Amino acid sequence: MTPDQLAARTSRALDAAVTAGRELGLTVTDPTVLHDMFSVVVHLAPSPVVVRVPTVLPPYADAGVQAARQRLELDVVAWLAMRGVPVIPPSPLVPREPVRRDGFSMTFWQFVEQAEGEGREPDYVRNSRLTADLHAELRAYPGELPFLSAAEPRFATEALAALEGHTDLIDPADLDRARREWAVLEPLAASRAAFEAEFPGVDFQPIHGDAPAVNIVAAKGGALYSDFELTTLGPAEWDLAALGPECEAAYDEAARRHGLRQLDERALRFVNAVGMIRIVACLALVPQLPMLGEALKPGIEHWRTLPFAGGLRD
Repeated sequence: MTPDQLAARTSRALDAAVTAGRELGLTVTDPTVLHDMFSVVVHLAPSPVVVRVPTVLPPYADAGVQAARQRLELDVVAWLAMRGVPVIPPSPLVPREPVRRDGFSMTFWQFVEQAEGEGREPDYVRNSRLTADLHAELRAYPGELPFLSAAEPRFATEALAALEGHTDLIDPADLDRARREWAVLEPLAASRAAFEAEFPGVDFQPIHGDAPAVNIVAAKGGALYSDFELTTLGPAEWDLAALGPECEAAYDEAARRHGLRQLDERALRFVNAVGMIRIVACLALVPQLPMLGEALKPGIEHWRTLPFAGGLRD
């Protein structure tokens, strides 16, 4: 997409969020785009409401797919908020459901003011301890969750297929390796039974699904968990992917306090390997979001130095 096309997409998402907010009875006179990457995030000022409008999506993520995921996120976060867990909750000023407007499916959240100095690199070690606290709370979630949907196996499979012949996006040798690795990893990511057979003793629980150590907001009132878009049933290791030994040790320390099991080394290798394939697969989204091209390069360069499929197979 050209810069003009990207700006037009942002403008359409902003207009849709403002229109939907006003239709729901909110006063919106000074809307502000807070973030614009995979989603356009809009503060409907002066109303204390933030709208998240996904804009960069895989081809299969139609209205039904988006709405189902968004309803699940809203339900989980509302349940956590009801229990007093520090989250950014759904906005109480509108119905707790996704809103479809002008081709976009969006969700409405409570606006929170960030702490002074917010925007610096997160404290990943501290946040890994907070991830264990979150896992302890999530274990009691009574709703039904799909198994490891955060791995998005369909996205990886279709994206790797779509990259065929696109030498402007990926080196053919990298694509070949990614496909061979995914052939090893995909059955374990897509099947609970296959995962359990490969990793005996690694139990599942409700997890955040999308790097909670990165998605903890430093608000004026304290740290708040946010962005539960990929909430799923899975191994705790998924929420520690790519963070490294220091963060893993911090998580284990906090997990012991809650009586949670310690992280499994082989399961960590698996989730890290899947994460690397997801980075490669995201190259298929570069036409929708050109800035990804440069952003993904360090991750892909690191992936080339790693053992094949995380060392799970030769």
